[in-house]
Amino acid sequence: MSSEPMPFEDSRRLTGINLYFAGTGAVLETLGVPPDEALVRAWRKQVSLARDALGWPHAPLFERQHVGGAALAFEAPVDQLYSATEVNEWAWLATLADASAVNVGLHAPGHPATWDNDSAFHTLRAFVAAERRPELLALVRAAGARGIAALADEDALSIGEGIGSRVWPISELPIVTAVDWPSLHDIPVAVVTGSNGKTTTVRLLAAMASAHGWHAGHSCTDGVFIDGQAIDTGDFSGPAGAREVLRQPTVEAAILETARGGILRRGLAVQRANVAVVTNVSDDHFGEYGIHNLDDLTEVKLTVARVLGHDGLLVLNADDAMLVKHAETIVAPLAWFSLDDTHRLLLAHRERGGSTCGVRDGHLRLFHQGIDHDLGIVADMPLSFVGSATYNVANISAAALAATALGIPADTIGKVLARFGSTHADNPGRLQHWKFGQLQVFVDYAHNPEGLRGLLGVAMSAGSSGRLGLVLGQAGNREDAEICELAAVTASFNPQRVVLKDIEGMLRGRQPGDVTDILRAELLRQAMSADTIVDSLDEIDAVRGLLNWAQDGDLLVLPTHGTQARQAVVALLDQLQATDWLAGTPLP
Repeated sequence: MSSEPMPFEDSRRLTGINLYFAGTGAVLETLGVPPDEALVRAWRKQVSLARDALGWPHAPLFERQHVGGAALAFEAPVDQLYSATEVNEWAWLATLADASAVNVGLHAPGHPATWDNDSAFHTLRAFVAAERRPELLALVRAAGARGIAALADEDALSIGEGIGSRVWPISELPIVTAVDWPSLHDIPVAVVTGSNGKTTTVRLLAAMASAHGWHAGHSCTDGVFIDGQAIDTGDFSGPAGAREVLRQPTVEAAILETARGGILRRGLAVQRANVAVVTNVSDDHFGEYGIHNLDDLTEVKLTVARVLGHDGLLVLNADDAMLVKHAETIVAPLAWFSLDDTHRLLLAHRERGGSTCGVRDGHLRLFHQGIDHDLGIVADMPLSFVGSATYNVANISAAALAATALGIPADTIGKVLARFGSTHADNPGRLQHWKFGQLQVFVDYAHNPEGLRGLLGVAMSAGSSGRLGLVLGQAGNREDAEICELAAVTASFNPQRVVLKDIEGMLRGRQPGDVTDILRAELLRQAMSADTIVDSLDEIDAVRGLLNWAQDGDLLVLPTHGTQARQAVVALLDQLQATDWLAGTPLP
């Protein structure tokens, strides 16, 4: 076996509708410069040969070139996805070996040989025989024929959704005729994606669903929740969280946060939804899975449109230039929201009878099915922070459109908007605010430059007369340029103290202190004084250090990302408020 590294960066299963196609399959990320046309043509030929040998149906093959290589993807049967990754890896290695681009002996024991097709196909047939589950395939097809969702993973198959679902262990699947099909059905489903505002929009929409009388389930970066109660904690903004919600037997409506990473790694868990929301698109996560610019990222976010039928609705932000640009390629019915209800796009969309939501004369106006609804005074809605949190006004507008698409009446939507956000329990970790005398403290998840800019803008409008201090950190899987931009946004607000931190569990390939070194260097380059910048790599210690530094009248902004860290910070601030703590006195 050769000791050479494999000439691809990643090879993985696609378990649902994805960036490339509306099915299941596999994708391989090549390493290095994008392959030329001859190599891609040869890869296509090898995949076709393998499909013939394995008896797989032929379907389109997909190639997506980018600056770091290419993504090579194809559809495959849902019960043979590990085998599909083996086919993809063999096809690429065999292509490179034929072109003398790699050593022909580059081979991992037990995997298909690149120099002998007969041997390779023998090995691949063995993989397929070990993996294939005809009973799974039959059930998935039977559910599809009946228009019912079927969700499969390594452990279980579920047919139907929520109260209309049934779950079987993957090793104990029934035959098609043994399934009680009349008892199975789908439920109202909303999926929410975007660079910022996903979790707030999901929580707000779940509250609207509950107010409508449904037992609502939602998944987000904080966990899985049924009727507002957590049944699982952690980041569940991907397919696993969606499946967990949709398999709960009490759930009557599902609101699913759908993050970029899950879409790219595995695809979507859901096969259909009533409504999908894209809140916005901004610079974030560049460099992963071949996504290097805003056009790429917008295409990823808009994957959610693939799960909408002719009666579904795609809710988009008219104030986001990338979404407006890419909307021209979407065939699903659209709804638009904006901070300005007289936005040209909204006006034109209403002329055609489309749904819109925006702010007019200080009121939030929802237009749906020819009726103009007044949802209330925006400044009176707690999430808007007296109207200054314009990014939350956008989230409110998106949620209102999604709710009406689910069939929730405008009156119910307005009542929820009038109260949601009035307590910290409504939207934990998102624009939470405390006052200690004249000291003001904000806690938020702001995790990218656009999010931090919005948070600092709201905080600065709160009327503090003193100094600005904040904690600053970033996950390690961001490109250096993105980390630098976060520091540049910080410097533009001229803080008098910045405490640099690592984010526990989010180093993602970097060493402790690597991210803070980049942040410090950029802050200094932005002409911040070195004595205003301190390191405190632990998130909790960083917050305590800033509280000890604070004086009455100051403004502290605490972007807090780790779930445990956020809970600890909120508990500390609640304790300080309960004991009438004031800046300048010792912390407990």
